[in-house]
Amino acid sequence: MSLLETIKGPRDLDALSKDQLVQLAAEVREFLVQNVAKTGGHLGPNLGVVEMTIAMHRVFDSPRDAMVFDTGHQSYVHKLLTGRQDFSTLRQRGGLAGYPQRSESEHDIVESSHASSSLSWADGISRAFSMTGQNDRHVIAVVGDGALTGGMTWEALNNITDDNARRLIIIVNDNGRSYAPTIGGMARFLNTVRTRKSYRELYMSSRKAFDKMGGPGRAVYRGVRGGLHGFLSRFSNNEALYSNLDIKYIGPVHGHDLVAMEEALRQAKGYGAPVIVHTITDKGRGYEPARQDAADQFHAVGQIDPETGESLDSSSAASWTSVFADEMVRLAAANERLVGITAAMLRPTGLHRMAERFPERVLDVGIAEQHAATSAAGLAFGGMHPVVAVYATFINRAFDQVLMDVALHKAGVTFVLDRAGVTGPDGPSHHGMWDLAILQVVPGIRLAAPRDATRLREELAEAVAVDDGPTVLRFPKGSVGVEFEAERRTEDGVDVLRESATSDVLLVAVGPMASVALEVADLLAEQGIGATVIDPRWVVPVPRSVIELSRGHRLVVSIEDGIKVGGIGTRIRQDLRGAGVETAVTELGLPDEFIDHATRGQIMFDIGLTAPQIAADIAAMFAGSKVPHVGPPKKAEG
Repeated sequence: MSLLETIKGPRDLDALSKDQLVQLAAEVREFLVQNVAKTGGHLGPNLGVVEMTIAMHRVFDSPRDAMVFDTGHQSYVHKLLTGRQDFSTLRQRGGLAGYPQRSESEHDIVESSHASSSLSWADGISRAFSMTGQNDRHVIAVVGDGALTGGMTWEALNNITDDNARRLIIIVNDNGRSYAPTIGGMARFLNTVRTRKSYRELYMSSRKAFDKMGGPGRAVYRGVRGGLHGFLSRFSNNEALYSNLDIKYIGPVHGHDLVAMEEALRQAKGYGAPVIVHTITDKGRGYEPARQDAADQFHAVGQIDPETGESLDSSSAASWTSVFADEMVRLAAANERLVGITAAMLRPTGLHRMAERFPERVLDVGIAEQHAATSAAGLAFGGMHPVVAVYATFINRAFDQVLMDVALHKAGVTFVLDRAGVTGPDGPSHHGMWDLAILQVVPGIRLAAPRDATRLREELAEAVAVDDGPTVLRFPKGSVGVEFEAERRTEDGVDVLRESATSDVLLVAVGPMASVALEVADLLAEQGIGATVIDPRWVVPVPRSVIELSRGHRLVVSIEDGIKVGGIGTRIRQDLRGAGVETAVTELGLPDEFIDHATRGQIMFDIGLTAPQIAADIAAMFAGSKVPHVGPPKKAEG
């Protein structure tokens, strides 16, 4: 039996010797490589926090001491040490979540995987402990250096320093990278700490001096290490970043030295007030393919060969992201006013290609979506046309800025939302399902949802040509799939994909749901129900031709992969009533629920958004066994 197999909970770590802890760390890394290679997941970040997490659970007593991970993708080691060692179905239905999940373990607290929130959580939890007299309980927040670029982190630090008598430990996991190398003034400061020659030489020479004294010397070294850290920090000015925050600073600490990590955390634990422990780690530690991956050190991988790190994905189909990436380069070459903006996700959103060609016209603002939106408004005021590319789930964070800074000022800013709709294995906080409902309430906004690669290129070009208000282009995760040409296009840009001789039902497909709608039309035709399928292309505002086509049909069915509460179907229903059109409407979309991790296909089946399910429901409406009941055929005008 391996050492890892004997760890059923954190207290099983207490009896392990130093050599056994080193062995355990090696076994954890081997476990992660072998298991994540089979399922996919966040490999690089977890390889970098092995010793740090072991030290945390040795020093603190979870769940009595609350551990908060920011972001939760670096919690795999935490899961292993708290008794969850079946990774065979990681990120699959019924298996372990890729982030902390309360239903899995009492050791998990924060499930949301949106960055920069951990210190606010820690502030609130520690205040609650203080208010309820639980002064012996600690709160430990693990925050990646990338998350320090987010504004919430600094808002929280400001409040933590205002009442600093609480047992709160902030571990800064400094690996120089979030997805890619961390940017900004904070990152530059941490990088100088990480590489400063004066610190490195003094640290190494002092250790060698004590080592020459043998066992007693090493014991003395360990005993004075805390004081040495403080001296080295002051000597090399490492405390400058935190000096005005009135928070104790310990570090930098070698994040892969178990003894050093434990000593630093025990010092922090005994201090009795907020402490920042600055640890320096290597993303992808111990796995050479990850270390050699210049893009992101295997931040997130699909199924890979564990020996070589090579992807086992044989698909050669173009992704939505790659189509956007190439089109941005083409448009930027033709239009010097275009500027790309991303929030610490240059490569995941595809803007890296534009950055390679036009580096001075691509801005990475760090994990700061709010700043990205308002900075974009400023760029628009100055005569540029910014394209802000983020994952759909993260636009939620910038809603106020889209509303008040971009839309109110009629700023020509284009937001490109990748991973829109159901994203699958990353779970509730990563589904991009709220964007359509949230953003369509913004006055003057225009929302486009391309159904395929050709329409993506077409609609992106149309979006960046708009200079009097915000435009949004949203597309899903994965491959772009089959293209569907329209039978005709209306004067206001609506594509009619299928037109039936009998105007029974009008299927309004949002973006890639067009393929589902066409399959539904085929199934309905077999039952004698004629279906017209349209792709509005620009779903907000609702094109006038959608209203007119609805007027001539007996039933309108909208199909979208966003929440149906306040979704595009709701907007169509309202506009139809405003135009005096009485055609029955049913809106199909995602429920207003947090949807657990599973494949996209499993989720779509569960909520009834597959073609056979939709066709059966529509047939039931025409048969009068399901509401809304469909009225008689409409008489032709004239």
